[in-house]
Amino acid sequence: MADSARRLVVGRLRKPHGLKGEVAVFPLTDTPEDVFVRGRAFQMVDLAGEPVGVPLMVERSRGFHRQWLVKFEGLDSRTELEQLPEWRGLFVTVPADTLPAPEDDEVYHHELVGFAVQLEDGTSLGLVSEVYQLPSGVTLEVQGPKREFMVPFVKEFIGPIDRAARRLTIRPPEGLIETD
Repeated sequence: MADSARRLVVGRLRKPHGLKGEVAVFPLTDTPEDVFVRGRAFQMVDLAGEPVGVPLMVERSRGFHRQWLVKFEGLDSRTELEQLPEWRGLFVTVPADTLPAPEDDEVYHHELVGFAVQLEDGTSLGLVSEVYQLPSGVTLEVQGPKREFMVPFVKEFIGPIDRAARRLTIRPPEGLIETD
């Protein structure tokens, strides 16, 4: 039976670590200690989001520098890991409903598309039409009434976020947005 639940990407597989079957995973979550836990099943996906291989179950994990070292059940040596088909660079996903919901003023990036954007004085600016993961950080593309503009998704520019109302408030620097 196919898994049709909505899945979220939580990490990127890197390379084997050591000889006992651990894999370095670069976390794509703010709470890897809550995600890379014993008993959690991950589905690997490629760059197109297509499932690759069978789900992997976490046997143990630990933080290691900026990565997490994860040991999956049934993969007990570096040799076994290296025999898997091209898995380096694949992403690991989990069903969205297995993760805690974001706090009141937090959102998952994929949720931002369609959010209304306003200034602190309540002036409506447009709707988020795209979210870009750029080398400099996350940037929102906002479609305004006359043109689109880009807003860096950083705390200096982003004010309160209302998930229920699907609205976010921005504090753009002088000259970033022309409202005329």
